[in-house]
Amino acid sequence: MSVRGRNYRYVGPVDLKAEVRPGSGGCRIGSAADFDSWVTERSAAELVEPFTFVVGTDGALRLAPRRSEHVACASGGLVLSAGEISFTSEAGRWVVGDVSNHSTGYCPDVSSWSAVAQALDGVGLGHPSSFTHEVVFRRCPGCQERNIVREDDFVCVFCGSDLPEAWNVDPAE
Repeated sequence: MSVRGRNYRYVGPVDLKAEVRPGSGGCRIGSAADFDSWVTERSAAELVEPFTFVVGTDGALRLAPRRSEHVACASGGLVLSAGEISFTSEAGRWVVGDVSNHSTGYCPDVSSWSAVAQALDGVGLGHPSSFTHEVVFRRCPGCQERNIVREDDFVCVFCGSDLPEAWNVDPAE
């Protein structure tokens, strides 16, 4: 699988990353059989809520319960995308219902959709043509806080400074 796109480092609270232990990552879904096995182990109550997901740098989808931290789902590593995803059964097959890039730990740009689509295509899951809920993340150049931009209002909610139009969350880039 050819994997392209930006690698996102974890930029959230350091104490959450420090709690990540080997083997704590999300379930790797590398094939349709992997997904079928994973989904049959889920209860009806679990399937009502979205799941935490990441796409690893290997291009594989990893899934964990919704309230899991993305950094744990990724075993602390780099990702190509991260967010929340839900599944629904249509005509006897599973498809993606909703999917977002909502991860305040990785803050992936909306352009990370291509990595998600490629991972979903790789396991044969039908999906929308883009994130069903796009989250725009920016780091304030003034106070350095991470922000979610709402309604195209590129103003820091912490200090009132203007936020850049281009993604800038990872200070190492």
